Amino acid sequence: MHILYIIGKKVIDFIKALGDFTIFQIQVLFLFFKPPFRIKNLLEQIQFMGYGSLGVIFLTSFFTGLVEAVQLYQGFHKFGVEDFMGYTIFLSIVKELGPVFAALMVVSRGISAYAAELGSMRVTEQIDALEVMAVDSKHYLIVPRILATIISMPLLILFFDAVANFSAYLISTISLGVNEYKYLDTIRQYAELKDITQSVIKGLVFGYFVSAIGTYIGYNTKGGAKGVGISTTRAVVISSIVVFMLDYILSTIFLVLD
Repeated sequence: MHILYIIGKKVIDFIKALGDFTIFQIQVLFLFFKPPFRIKNLLEQIQFMGYGSLGVIFLTSFFTGLVEAVQLYQGFHKFGVEDFMGYTIFLSIVKELGPVFAALMVVSRGISAYAAELGSMRVTEQIDALEVMAVDSKHYLIVPRILATIISMPLLILFFDAVANFSAYLISTISLGVNEYKYLDTIRQYAELKDITQSVIKGLVFGYFVSAIGTYIGYNTKGGAKGVGISTTRAVVISSIVVFMLDYILSTIFLVLD
């Protein structure tokens, strides 16, 4: 009975938390279209989330492309078809590795910062002070961060895709001896615009959900400095899990639609 109680309580707590999160997001959604539109605040968040993440995205994507080429070369070389590995690398990066890895880097750098910043503002009563001054804290703090992430994520993913494919092309043709013409020809022959479109769609969905989770957890932080650390950890862990779940769901939907 004790085990059943623990399981039941966890299920009820999860349903309650999911309901609170959904209600919170519905409230925030209506604020997207409510003036004043804080363009300056939005641009600052885009600079932080988008431009500020270029460095870690570049390094991650560059080495991802190198590893992808080396690993696939071993398999293709066994069958003597290494000249045709270009499209496989392109497809795996654009449709899977690019969106997922870029989203995880944004979570580790940007969403953790959102949770920590909002959590610190909550425990030091800065959010309460905004409410006292008749400023809608959700509209002022959360809406620009969510919009900035939605805008930045697809662009970061496209940047990741470009750098990773370029590094894979370089090591394949220079170090591994793959025929340059055949490598590019397979991409030109089989690549489709919908491959890139699916990558962008994943970026939009990932951007919304990870920013919504990070800002929600940070905004509702409790327990002082220790609570800020707990909220930051929760935001990163939950956002990362959600990225993988959404990647599977979206990939399945795209497969069915194809």
